[in-house]
Amino acid sequence: MLKIIIVLAFLLILASLASALYHLINSKDLEHSKKTAQALTFRIGLSLLLFIAVFIAFSTGLIQPHGIGANIQNAHLKKDK
Repeated sequence: MLKIIIVLAFLLILASLASALYHLINSKDLEHSKKTAQALTFRIGLSLLLFIAVFIAFSTGLIQPHGIGANIQNAHLKKDK
């Protein structure tokens, strides 16, 4: 369930970027400039929330690293023994 929420958050971030790009291209008046700023502000806020959520999920053990991050962690544990 957590992975689905993370993927949905990434999709919302991409949609916000697309919206900001659309309003930036069509910025003929102040209204489009405000919409561009609002879309980018929403993206920044959502990105921060996603980062905090992933950090908390990693810290509490809800998600486990795999790949490069797991190899670094395992190498560090073997070194201490």
